[in-house]
Amino acid sequence: PILHTWSLDAVALCTHIIKLLSFLGTPFPSPEMVRNCRSYASFCTSWSAVLPGSFRLLEEMRLWLVVIWLFVCAAALPGGEQPLSRIAIENTTLAIDDSVHIKASPLVLGLKGENSEWVEVEFFHPNPSDDDWIGVFSPANFSGAICDPENEWQQPPVLCTAPIKYQFAKFKNDGYGKSGKGYLKLQLINQREDFSFALFSGGLLKPKLIAVSNKVTFVNPKAPVYPRLAQGKSWNEMTVTWTSGYDIKEAVPFVEWGEKAGRQFLSPAGTLTFDRNSMCGAPARTVGWRHPGYIHTSYLKDLWPDSMYTYRLGHRLPNGTRVWSKSYSFKASPYPGQDSLQRVVIFGDMGKAEADGSNEYNNFQPGSLNTTNQIIRDLDNIDMVVHIGDICYANGYLSQWDQFTAQIEPIASTVPYMIGSGNHERDWPGTGSFYGNLDSGGECGVPAQTVFYTPAENRANFWYATDYGMFRFCIAHTEEDWRPGTEQYKFIEHCLSSVDRQKQPWLIFLAHRVLGYSSNSYYGFEGTFEEPMGREALQELWQKYKVDLAFYGHVHNYERTCPVYQSQCVVNASNHYSGPFQATTHVVVGGAGASLSDFITSKIQWSHFRDFDHGFGKLTAFNHSSLLFEYKKSRDGNVYDHFTISRDYRDVLACSIDNCPRTSLAS
Repeated sequence: PILHTWSLDAVALCTHIIKLLSFLGTPFPSPEMVRNCRSYASFCTSWSAVLPGSFRLLEEMRLWLVVIWLFVCAAALPGGEQPLSRIAIENTTLAIDDSVHIKASPLVLGLKGENSEWVEVEFFHPNPSDDDWIGVFSPANFSGAICDPENEWQQPPVLCTAPIKYQFAKFKNDGYGKSGKGYLKLQLINQREDFSFALFSGGLLKPKLIAVSNKVTFVNPKAPVYPRLAQGKSWNEMTVTWTSGYDIKEAVPFVEWGEKAGRQFLSPAGTLTFDRNSMCGAPARTVGWRHPGYIHTSYLKDLWPDSMYTYRLGHRLPNGTRVWSKSYSFKASPYPGQDSLQRVVIFGDMGKAEADGSNEYNNFQPGSLNTTNQIIRDLDNIDMVVHIGDICYANGYLSQWDQFTAQIEPIASTVPYMIGSGNHERDWPGTGSFYGNLDSGGECGVPAQTVFYTPAENRANFWYATDYGMFRFCIAHTEEDWRPGTEQYKFIEHCLSSVDRQKQPWLIFLAHRVLGYSSNSYYGFEGTFEEPMGREALQELWQKYKVDLAFYGHVHNYERTCPVYQSQCVVNASNHYSGPFQATTHVVVGGAGASLSDFITSKIQWSHFRDFDHGFGKLTAFNHSSLLFEYKKSRDGNVYDHFTISRDYRDVLACSIDNCPRTSLAS
């Protein structure tokens, strides 16, 4: 029966997999499986390139084992699966039933300029089932998007548009199984198109489309929305990026801005977008595709340090009419090296979640909303945010980028929101990424580098430096090779070596994958406690240039090391360090939202503080010689770990272990 499991549902398929693994005497899953997931994913990809249209070659045992390994990987690796991928939307059968109805209200949203509103959905099914579900689709005429079947086992027509969110009909409807009557409140954001709601029977794996609602639309679906601030390439430049439905041929984008209560200026904006062919694979170029709209970026230059500015987004139509967003404000960056209070929040792997409970968010990114809300509550005490990779876990479902930018709008519209790239943004076989995994769902970095601005010389590379007051941040890109001799290695050394420590005494290295130290169980099973060739390639640079702190995501928990060099604590871990630099402290802050990662059970000498919970980090520079780090939990915003560093920049410039040029008696 195993040779025919492509026609079975996922539960039956997994059952056969487990039986076969048991027959082979292999535990499910084992550490060895986790360790080898990458190589088997690459192996499967190479095989898929030579497969003919049918699946007859599945009779070869080695290909079947690849399929097994992919299922094992999905079960074993942290982070869960994109909820929308659970829906086999391409298997939908059209079975419209006149006795079933579904309706949504109100019909028009955003009458007062809102970009987010709640919609009430009522439905009735005379033959209800516990696996009935409601899908939210946009554009509303989704059922008109029919695709050709991809293989001979699929029967046309094939529905090829995934919903932007879904919820089971029985959610908060305890009597649905008997009465067939249900009611849901769902939150919609302005995403450039109209919406409809569809009732499906048959569960997620064999969905039957039985009813479609009326259309719901925003009064101005093309309106400029979800501004994202970012530091420009100079300290006194702020960039504003936003999304709209206006192509450059339809309307000219610009920003009106100026000092609060002062003269206002107009600055033009550039426009980018991408199409389905820009995606590297499925689901990004198949069921997950949704047009991203048009991404605009304007550069606000020659800002006065620490001054408050207001701005609003605009589009000028051909008839001279101007379409405006609401007004926002931000505080310009301090002068380089300025002694003042400077506060930066750092985290990775947050993702997104739905306030209405849809998309089963508690199983995917359970801490995402808590982290977002805690940062919003403390926004008056935050000057910048750095999100080091695994941004929204869209994984090829493009609608999720809109959902994420809407979620963080209160933050990103007020303070610079700097991002790094992670595996879930970039990785895809055969596209030049360092890892040949399928983690990006076919996006291969295109949405991330388009939706957000970074001051990188080449945005596709995604590594860059940015200064903020007394901070120098060197942000690496772990989905590209960082080892000696590579372009990225040269960037890292230049970023670390070129900083003026009299102006930027606090030197911070950031990367998505752990290039330093982590006692996460995955790395522990490998025996590396890091991304292989991470610290081996870079620790001499960290030590030579006296990197104060290194931050990482990827591992979904919190961990702090002692000041460590070559796997040894140079000084004992503490809550306060004073005097000359001794070694870099490494901090994992990847617990901002995604499903948590286990630690190895044994105690590691360099591992000082661990926390299996959702949270984020916050750096506060008081002056050139005093720095505070705090780890806060997302559930309550309280501090659960902290340490301070007291150091004079002259101490930083002095020699310490292995960080000064070698000398000889002759010299």
